[in-house]
Amino acid sequence: MADAQVAGAQWDALALQMRGCVACPELAASRRTVVVGTRPTAGSPVLLVGEAPGATEDQLGVPFVGKAGQLLDELLEEAGLPRAQVAVANVLKCRPPGNRRPARVEVGNCRGWLSAQIRLIDPSVICALGGSAAAWFFGPSARIRELRGQPHPVDGRRVVATYHPSAAIRFGPAGLPRAALREDLALVAALWRAS
Repeated sequence: MADAQVAGAQWDALALQMRGCVACPELAASRRTVVVGTRPTAGSPVLLVGEAPGATEDQLGVPFVGKAGQLLDELLEEAGLPRAQVAVANVLKCRPPGNRRPARVEVGNCRGWLSAQIRLIDPSVICALGGSAAAWFFGPSARIRELRGQPHPVDGRRVVATYHPSAAIRFGPAGLPRAALREDLALVAALWRAS
């Protein structure tokens, strides 16, 4: 069996385990689906990590398919890094009620799932989208404004922290988060091309 087939089978097995997770009773009771994430069939040196599924993602079972996802797709295309060529996951696999921020205990309960996905995908570059994703990699005191604009080594990988696409929407087309997100995705694409 080819490496891509083995990786696909391992991803599918992990996804099946995730879908049965009830470690967070509130999330398990209110979710429609566990949003596992996506990976290209040919593998990917880039992984985008967001916070948690929103309502549209919970309904469709795919990360970043709502308004934030549409902006992300647009900016990825601008950077020359098509969405179909990157893996996408979230810190939490279940939608928090009311789209509230993930609780620390929930992040802790879900940590093993994202760690396993990182091992399977084996990305050379990871882009942490938003504060929760940045905190997952850099700790609770992580500040995007201080981290963004350059790759940081984390467990042998390059991690670029940037603003979440929803922040870019909230602050508008001329706002700092959108400009920073555009620049940081261009950096991720350049790192991807150089790897």
